[in-house]
Amino acid sequence: MTDELINIPQHVAIIMDGNGRWAQSRGKKRVIGHKNGVESVRSVVSAARKQGIKALTLFAFSSENWQRPEGEVNVLMDLFMYVLTREVKKLHKNNIRFQVVGELSRFSEKLQKMIKSAELLTQDNNAMVLSIAANYGGRWDIANAARVLAEKSVAGKITASEINEASLAQEICLADLPELDLLIRTGGDYRISNFLLWQAAYAELYFTDVLWPDFKEKEFLKAIACFDSRERRFGLTGEQIKK
Repeated sequence: MTDELINIPQHVAIIMDGNGRWAQSRGKKRVIGHKNGVESVRSVVSAARKQGIKALTLFAFSSENWQRPEGEVNVLMDLFMYVLTREVKKLHKNNIRFQVVGELSRFSEKLQKMIKSAELLTQDNNAMVLSIAANYGGRWDIANAARVLAEKSVAGKITASEINEASLAQEICLADLPELDLLIRTGGDYRISNFLLWQAAYAELYFTDVLWPDFKEKEFLKAIACFDSRERRFGLTGEQIKK
């Protein structure tokens, strides 16, 4: 299927939804769904790497997820630890750069050190960038960028007139990556849940009923094929694009 594709997105982001429902539909605890979801992460990262996608961003833990049951949050933190200790070495071998974006100060000191270590290990890799959004929110991202610009203005490093879309974009998370081309959400909901609000301004959106633990390479390639079939106009007319 992918041999016929013309337009491969350079940057894909995914809201990995449906782990809990996947487990509950099988009479299991929600945490089992999160553990099975790790297999989908492996599959999608591998598929993205093979397709030549330059950046893959996964929404692992939103700033709102702290409100979930304590046991579930603890499992998510344990899975995060597991990924950092086991999966990062595999990413490094495959020339993939790993980074975590979000407000990391709320995580334990141990977890913060592990994140930093993983980022340092893979910092020179250039085949693909895997970004994990953890304790992340799109509104927080924009507000944080605005705060940085305000501090620069107060310090006299920039003037108020220099605060514009371009300067704000430079302070937004993932500013060093290609523009977001495709935003995927699994699990059947049709919203972006405060994820990459700024970055998704011109992204193509793809929603699927498939729950995240069942979203493997085949489903990922369906989303890529759907992206390839769309006409991206960026405010222009179809006739202008075809010229």
